[in-house]
Amino acid sequence: MIPKEGAAAPLLSIEDLAVSFGTEGGRVRVVENVGLRILPGQALGLVGESGSGKSVTAMSVMRLLPSPPSRVESGRILFRGQDLLQLSAGAMRAVRGDRIGMIFQEPMTSLNPTFTVGFQIAEALALHGKVRGAAARERAAALLERVGVGPPARRLRQYPHELSGGLRQRVMMAIALACDPDLLIADEPTTALDVTIQAQILELIARLRAELAMSVLLITHDLGVVAEVCDLVAVMYAGRIVEQAPPALLFAAPRHPYTLGLMKSAPKLGERVKLLPTIPGMVPPPGRRGSGCAFVGRCFRASARCAVEVPPFEPVGPTHEAACWNPLQ
Repeated sequence: MIPKEGAAAPLLSIEDLAVSFGTEGGRVRVVENVGLRILPGQALGLVGESGSGKSVTAMSVMRLLPSPPSRVESGRILFRGQDLLQLSAGAMRAVRGDRIGMIFQEPMTSLNPTFTVGFQIAEALALHGKVRGAAARERAAALLERVGVGPPARRLRQYPHELSGGLRQRVMMAIALACDPDLLIADEPTTALDVTIQAQILELIARLRAELAMSVLLITHDLGVVAEVCDLVAVMYAGRIVEQAPPALLFAAPRHPYTLGLMKSAPKLGERVKLLPTIPGMVPPPGRRGSGCAFVGRCFRASARCAVEVPPFEPVGPTHEAACWNPLQ
């Protein structure tokens, strides 16, 4: 994000982050030179196709990537000015789930099937020394009520398999919010939910963000989702941020050809078409992204320079940034 004079210090600042994974053919970078800033109370949407590096970026913030095979090659992740990558395992556990909460893509695999909902919420509270025993159970019931799960007393005794997908996602939200975090990371929180439940979950995130004055990092592949919830949108392609702007500006005047392709490929209400427009070609896999812009083989504005030089991520307007040698006008 382009810093403004006198602006508040960022709550979270990711600087020049590069993450690689070990493979049989050697180490391969999946995230390269990622930079993001989230201000206190701000909601940032990170969008892009599957495999673009969105979840790897989020898991790097939480330090939940297995190492090996993953490794942070470079960069810093500053939370309230403190580099999370330099914290000890114990110090990071104190931050994770307390000051930073996370909602994962699939609640059925994130919740423990052998413990009740009440136990799992109370465990999060006890782990960070908030409350224990009967007080933890009371707090767990209040959290379920806050995220719209009722009747709380009965739900506390249930196991994850006894709940619908939407209710499981709300339970995940209750756990993520248990310690009143400063930052909530929501990784594809509406995946595999029907449209009505998706809308309810997004509404809930927006309402809780306002009530708790917390920041949100919302990861999704759906541009429509970020339009409803976010103050700022960052578009990711092949491990790099390629464009960033407020939603209204991004949708009105995208500057990167990839962003335009994403917008054109989304169905529009009331429009009848036989085939949706698609971006030609495929996303290059890690290790085969070339020395220039990774989008060069699919871009209608590509030039010779694009194949050999990575474009810098720079301002293309007062609140608009893009990484493109030939940005759209």
